[in-house]
Amino acid sequence: MNKYSIAEFIKNTEQEDKGEGFFELETPRMLEVNLNGQVWAKAGSMVAYNGAIKFEREGILENGLGGLFKMALTGEGASLMKANGDGKLYLADAGKKVIILHLQSEAIYVNGNDLLAFEPSIKHDIKLMRRVAGMMAGGLFNIRCEGTGMIAITTHYEPLTLRVTPGKPIVTDPNATVAWSGNLQPNFQTDISLKTFVGRGSGESIQMRFEGDGFVIVQPYEEVYMQTNN
Repeated sequence: MNKYSIAEFIKNTEQEDKGEGFFELETPRMLEVNLNGQVWAKAGSMVAYNGAIKFEREGILENGLGGLFKMALTGEGASLMKANGDGKLYLADAGKKVIILHLQSEAIYVNGNDLLAFEPSIKHDIKLMRRVAGMMAGGLFNIRCEGTGMIAITTHYEPLTLRVTPGKPIVTDPNATVAWSGNLQPNFQTDISLKTFVGRGSGESIQMRFEGDGFVIVQPYEEVYMQTNN
């Protein structure tokens, strides 16, 4: 066990400007946003800030009537917030590892629970996985992020990226799937033998099958998604 004097502890853990720009990894599990304008973030992810920053939930009609329908259907659509102002904003999510990605006229799908923040230049759209909604508690939704700018995603422990190539599909557990390339559309399948082995109704009997040319990011952790009524 490490023992520090207060002065040593402050020196070893204090905030440090790295000059990396809008998004900085202050620690592997803490995102610093150098805010001068607006940023989208997961609701409840703010742990600290300085300066003049105001927060508001995503408007009920932010994405039009289609967005309103998805929010009602998933019960999770209001889990994004906007932070506006000038200052430093610190974001985290249950101690998960933070990864910054810079999109360059690209698209990526991120599991709704694993998207921490993104620049306002990134267009976002909530997608409900309807085919799996009746099979898993609370269903499962993802957010399509597209454009040029930075996004921050989170994973439990270190992620693994698997390449999907023609003729060589990748099959994943939905609870361990974090993100995938914007050109891929997963299909859902049920493994009858696995379902029989692990017990009826087990989440592991439902699988995501990715075919084509792209990538999928998985984590060494099976996350349980609970529907909320915000």
